[in-house]
Amino acid sequence: MRVKELSSRSGVSVPTIKYYLREGLLPPGKLSSPNQASYDDAHLRRLRLIRALVDIGGLTITAVRQVLSAADTPDETVPRIFYAAQESISADPALPRDEDWDFAEARVAELVERRGWQVKPDSRAWQTVVAVLVSARQLGHGVWTGTLDAYADACERIAAADLSYIEGIEEMDAMLEGVVVGTALGDTLVTALRRLAHQAESTRLLGAES
Repeated sequence: MRVKELSSRSGVSVPTIKYYLREGLLPPGKLSSPNQASYDDAHLRRLRLIRALVDIGGLTITAVRQVLSAADTPDETVPRIFYAAQESISADPALPRDEDWDFAEARVAELVERRGWQVKPDSRAWQTVVAVLVSARQLGHGVWTGTLDAYADACERIAAADLSYIEGIEEMDAMLEGVVVGTALGDTLVTALRRLAHQAESTRLLGAES
């Protein structure tokens, strides 16, 4: 297909497609003449993946390049690709590394060791958990740290469901797309379901609203 058809089928404008080509995010098409290139379904799938990374995942072009580079690296393992995608999606918390941070990080390290999780202390997810505990402590709700295992129980079940879905996907672009879309939409879904559960539980414990 020509670039105009690729644009029509993907919903991405021709100038944007050319920008992705210049940035190396989209592989070049097969030249049919010095000024003409043809594209196939693999280009269409990659283009849709880029849009998912940008529009749903909220990634910058630099972050997209990092994720795609991991996916395109020969012999790269799925866990490492998964980690690269997760790290690119996650925000980097900006809090001072002070006594509160050290205290919270020690609590997270204890949780990780207690549960036998093989995760990296320098990951953005780890740092975000620490930042949440720091904020809770500074607001006078440090005791909330005692709920970490209850949250971890629920998140382990969610993670198992996520990975069960990802594991069944054979094509790498589709797998990476599942990681990104599942993370971005899954975070929103978990938040919304948690709020529904709050509403139901508060009604059960405190009685229906008058």
